[in-house]
Amino acid sequence: MKAQVYVTLKKEVLDPQGDAVRRALESLGFQGVSGVRVGKYIEVDLDEQTGADDARTQIDAMCAKLLANPVIEDFRYDLEES
Repeated sequence: MKAQVYVTLKKEVLDPQGDAVRRALESLGFQGVSGVRVGKYIEVDLDEQTGADDARTQIDAMCAKLLANPVIEDFRYDLEES
């Protein structure tokens, strides 16, 4: 089983990296971009025997303990069979 984890800053947290990307896009001639938020994408491969419920429990724990900072970041994930 594979988990595709997306970690993003919470909406109320300023994103200076996203703002720098927005300005760079504008300087490259891309008009009409009003905002950019930068996040992380993480793939986690789990054992073939891991069931969907166990996978969700493990991924939730991984995100809460290491992959995301719950104070300033949100996370979501998709699970797919390998």
